[in-house]
Amino acid sequence: MTGRVEVKPGTLLLVRHAQATGQEPGAPLTPDGGAAAQALASSLAGLGVTRIVSSPWVRAAATARPLADRLGLPVTTDERLTERVLSGASRADWRERLRESFADDTLCLPGGKSGAEARAHIQAALADARDPAGVVVVVTHGNLLALALGLGFGDWAALRNPDVWATRPDGPAVRVDA
Repeated sequence: MTGRVEVKPGTLLLVRHAQATGQEPGAPLTPDGGAAAQALASSLAGLGVTRIVSSPWVRAAATARPLADRLGLPVTTDERLTERVLSGASRADWRERLRESFADDTLCLPGGKSGAEARAHIQAALADARDPAGVVVVVTHGNLLALALGLGFGDWAALRNPDVWATRPDGPAVRVDA
């Protein structure tokens, strides 16, 4: 489901970071990603956001920063929002192994985290971030966002940079046109 949603207190706006130059923790946004983060800030600024929480990785924090600056809010970082590490080593077959991990959330490659473990981390982070009296923006990464939303591999592959989903305790997650 895509569209405009009623954003009311208790809503979490889950954001996948804007386009970055790479996947490493220090990868900055591309020029297009920076422009998209600015556009996202314009789109979300009027929704009554009261708090912003982000992965500390550069691309996520840089996606959150324009909104924070516009609203005069701090960006709180949470390590539990960093991208899931699939494997401790670089793998040529990473995409196929990721597909397998969506089918079997207990699959854990050496040096990595299983989908179940990563989902538990983000669910705890989201529970701690939620404010029943306010609207919270949470900026994270694609695989972790897909796990939090219960998406499959194909839906993960279709996520945009950035992508925004609204969740409320009283309803399903909805992709937001932001």
